Amino acid sequence: MEERDPEGMVMKIEEEEEGRDDDDDSDMDMREPLLQLEREREKKKRRNNNTSQLAIVGANVCPIESLDYEMIENDLFKQDWRSKTKHEIAQYVFLKWTLALLIGLSTGLVAFFNNIAVENIAGFKLLFTSNLMLSHRYHHAFAAYVASNMLLSVAAASLCACLAPAAAGSGIPEVKAYLNGVDAQAILAPSTLLVKIFGSIFGVAAGFVVGKEGPMVHTGACIANFLGQGGSKKYRLTWKWLRHFKNDRDRRDLVTCGAAAGVAGAFRAPVGGVLFALEEAASWWRSALLWRTFFTTAVVAVVLRVFIQLCRDGKCGLFGEGGLIMFDVNSALPAYTTPDLLVVIFLGVIGGLLGSLYNYLVDKVLRTYSIINERGPIFKVLLVMIISFLTSCCSFGLPWLSKCVPCPPHLGDQCPTVGRSGHYKNFQCPPKHYNDLASLFFTTNDDAIRNLFIAGSDKRFQFATLLIFFVAIYFLGIITYGIAIPSGLFIPVILAGASYGRLVGSLVDSFTSLDVGLFALLGAASFLGGTMRMTVSLCVILLELTNNLLMLPLVMLVLLISKSVADCFNKGVYDQIVEMKGLPYMEAHAEPYMRQLIASDVVSGPLFTFSGIEKVGNIVHTLKVTRHHGFPVIDEPPLSDAPELCGLVLRSHLLVLLKYRTFSKQRGMTGSSIMRKFKAHDFAKPGSGKGIKLEDLDISEDEMEMYVDLHPITNSSPYTVLETMSLAKAAVLFRELGLRHLLVVPKTPGRPPIVGILTRHDFMPEHVLGLYPHLDPHK
Repeated sequence: MEERDPEGMVMKIEEEEEGRDDDDDSDMDMREPLLQLEREREKKKRRNNNTSQLAIVGANVCPIESLDYEMIENDLFKQDWRSKTKHEIAQYVFLKWTLALLIGLSTGLVAFFNNIAVENIAGFKLLFTSNLMLSHRYHHAFAAYVASNMLLSVAAASLCACLAPAAAGSGIPEVKAYLNGVDAQAILAPSTLLVKIFGSIFGVAAGFVVGKEGPMVHTGACIANFLGQGGSKKYRLTWKWLRHFKNDRDRRDLVTCGAAAGVAGAFRAPVGGVLFALEEAASWWRSALLWRTFFTTAVVAVVLRVFIQLCRDGKCGLFGEGGLIMFDVNSALPAYTTPDLLVVIFLGVIGGLLGSLYNYLVDKVLRTYSIINERGPIFKVLLVMIISFLTSCCSFGLPWLSKCVPCPPHLGDQCPTVGRSGHYKNFQCPPKHYNDLASLFFTTNDDAIRNLFIAGSDKRFQFATLLIFFVAIYFLGIITYGIAIPSGLFIPVILAGASYGRLVGSLVDSFTSLDVGLFALLGAASFLGGTMRMTVSLCVILLELTNNLLMLPLVMLVLLISKSVADCFNKGVYDQIVEMKGLPYMEAHAEPYMRQLIASDVVSGPLFTFSGIEKVGNIVHTLKVTRHHGFPVIDEPPLSDAPELCGLVLRSHLLVLLKYRTFSKQRGMTGSSIMRKFKAHDFAKPGSGKGIKLEDLDISEDEMEMYVDLHPITNSSPYTVLETMSLAKAAVLFRELGLRHLLVVPKTPGRPPIVGILTRHDFMPEHVLGLYPHLDPHK
């Protein structure tokens, strides 16, 4: 039988049978394994899961929880759905599409604003420095260049370090973890959104080897989360329709749309955005979500197209065209033969090797920076200032190593570029000459990519120029990622890959029919495949970016080769960052060692349960002494013939009952009064607010002795597995269904109706291998 101790734990009391013959050897042989099994069960009940509940989000350590993607089918939820009319269901569907439209519009506007701000801030900075160079005031030009970069970088770092640490980095690992079911503090908060936008503008304009494309994914996710809050009492947005979105399931779908919209806004690649969300970001997908995501990215593409037409009329400032107009940068026809395919295969192999090395070095740098960032905001800003100074010295100093190149006669006034953005930077060269290394360093990252993708007939780069630029960008990209500014990895990787590809193209130019600009595109694809480990989405993004569909077979080939080679050494860069940050990410496949274990082998304890009608004091005490967010509810006699599992109740739902004091003095069924008093939306998850806290409740001593009926708020159909199920099978089930709690029930009758609860942390390798170190494949 079972007896409940004061702390609400299920304690087993063993009854000894008397009258047995202790000398009966056969009886002892039968009883010893049973006693050993019972002791093993007791040991599991006392087992604690000591895996970390903290993770690095951005550049800050934050507590983490899991999201409730499962539908909580309690009596209130069922009553709410039964009472819905067809008109209300139509309103809900209409609102989902309306929010998708708003996400697309908002993300498109932010993408345009980011681009115009970066182009103009960086453009005027470079124009002022170039004017000083033209008057041969080189020292003043260097001082002005370093000072402006330092000012912008300090502004970006201060925003991240002081206002929203979660905005540091690209944000893609955090969005990926969120869509997997991980909830971290401020990961998609409005403050994170604002800092992401302005911090990204300042960071990219400061000349760092970072991109605004990665942060745009996080920005789109933040916009979607903000719009999908389900209303707010604080701002009197309590429209009845909005209440439908006060759950993690609908927010997850909106955030998926937002992430796809971010890619579409960054690269003007609507189809690539959908495929990115499908291949890399989302852990759950369905056909209905595909339609809405496609609609959202299409809206982004239309918004950007409208503003591109506006910018072509010269209404976006002196440097307004830059990042949005990347189409048709290379008009060369991709005619290729068998020798060209051999070179492409070589590109893919070397790109995979360099990409895996890039990931390895990024991981080491991030671990080093995390030690510095933990020391406080001052150290974060100092680290950013050091990297800014180093980057400025490289951008300004390395072009002096390059020789001046005469301008092609047919270009006329276009070469050298003076007083505007362009491909031919004068730098320190005499009239009618340009510095090809300055054309890559002394410009925005978008213009540098455009320079590398341009056809060889339009512009030639010296071999030494490409080599210096490749080495500098490769290592600057590594040491820049991880500082406390919004920073994307796409652009540094594309820059390094494009320079590497053009370098190889210039070496084989004599016996190949492919243009060196197309080799730059293939080099960028090889690096992206070697670092990101994506295939379909990257292929479509690159083709939409360059508007060159004829390169499809070669891009596919180089992506497949580079990914296959790099997979032999380590994981993709975002997977590595998720692991390094300590985010408990559930992989799509189970680890091989999990097949040697069963579900009950990793269940941690002690297990806290409630009766169907529970004393208020027991609930309050259990909530105080635990951090659990789900508790099994067990009906016992006289409510049932024998102890049976009624379901699962959430901490947040218990706090609502305690707050509104739905108690009774007698221990009886009072569910009908609770059903009349509450609606399902009263237990909905709050938006950006903190929700109800136990510390805020003021329950008297008399109320502690009263009772509360938990049946109306108990999920009567939680997912359960037998204790003998393979841990690998349980892990796949947990991930595919998007669960937060998975109940483990006994296989044999006559025992307590529940063995334990499996949560996300119980499947983590550090927990499983900590219990069974002999299964560690690395030992």
